[in-house]
Amino acid sequence: MNDYISPQESAYSVRVNRIVTLLFALLALLCFLPVLLVMIVSVSSQGSVNSAGYSFFPRELSLEAYRYLAASGPYLARAFFNSVLITVTGSFLGLVLMCPIAYVLSRKEYRYRTALLVFIMIPMLFSGGLVASYMVNTQILHLKNTYFALILPGLCSTWYIFIMRNYFTDSLPDSLVEAAKLDGCRHLQILTQIVIPVSKPVIMTVAVFQIFMYWNSWYPSLLYLDSNHTELYPLQYVLVNMERSIDTITRDAQYMSGMQTYTPPAVTIRMAMVVVVILPVMILFPFFQKFLKTGMAVGAVKG
Repeated sequence: MNDYISPQESAYSVRVNRIVTLLFALLALLCFLPVLLVMIVSVSSQGSVNSAGYSFFPRELSLEAYRYLAASGPYLARAFFNSVLITVTGSFLGLVLMCPIAYVLSRKEYRYRTALLVFIMIPMLFSGGLVASYMVNTQILHLKNTYFALILPGLCSTWYIFIMRNYFTDSLPDSLVEAAKLDGCRHLQILTQIVIPVSKPVIMTVAVFQIFMYWNSWYPSLLYLDSNHTELYPLQYVLVNMERSIDTITRDAQYMSGMQTYTPPAVTIRMAMVVVVILPVMILFPFFQKFLKTGMAVGAVKG
């Protein structure tokens, strides 16, 4: 077979690669522009936003939005700690729970494999509803006003179990598992010493999804935390409450003509809140990117 590539074909391939690279660079720039705009507006003055709207070139810069957030420094610091605690604990416990289930479903010799598969698919297809889950978590499990109420409801996902199961089935040869059995390993040893080390891409992919889910979650706090347990509030819920307070102050200021009232810069504060939320994710995402691509490519659900 002739592998010779003519100079014309080589030059054409170089041009095509340059065009494709340029297109993807433009696409990446278009994806980053909204984030850049949010950052710029967060350091713009309220007057500049009111007069010129959202602009990449504000007329006046101001850190008033960040000073407003800094005024609640200890409160935000506690909320940030709560979000980190909930995210790390929920993601770790979720992996501890879902990895063994996915491994069991990937083993064809497991007798009750089909029954377990149907059992975990039922919540995916038929939800008990918000009222039922609220009653179970508060009246039966007594999770109200605890960290567990923010962690346990999102601990297990059927979709993530399927992703890991497909990875275990397609990427782990049966001969590897059989060789471990011949050496006297039990299934728990096979899972912890062989399957998990080999399956880092898919495990890290699921971990990233879990991290994003817990980090961005605020609705469980609205359901399960009372107003007299503010020490349990995660960062997202604190920012939601702050935004509601700003809207109330801004709305009430319209009916207080002639009175000296302080009106916070609502628009720029919202953008500063977005920056505070997405900045940790932007910092962590590059470290998980290679695992995310490999895990999704190999562990994708097949028809």
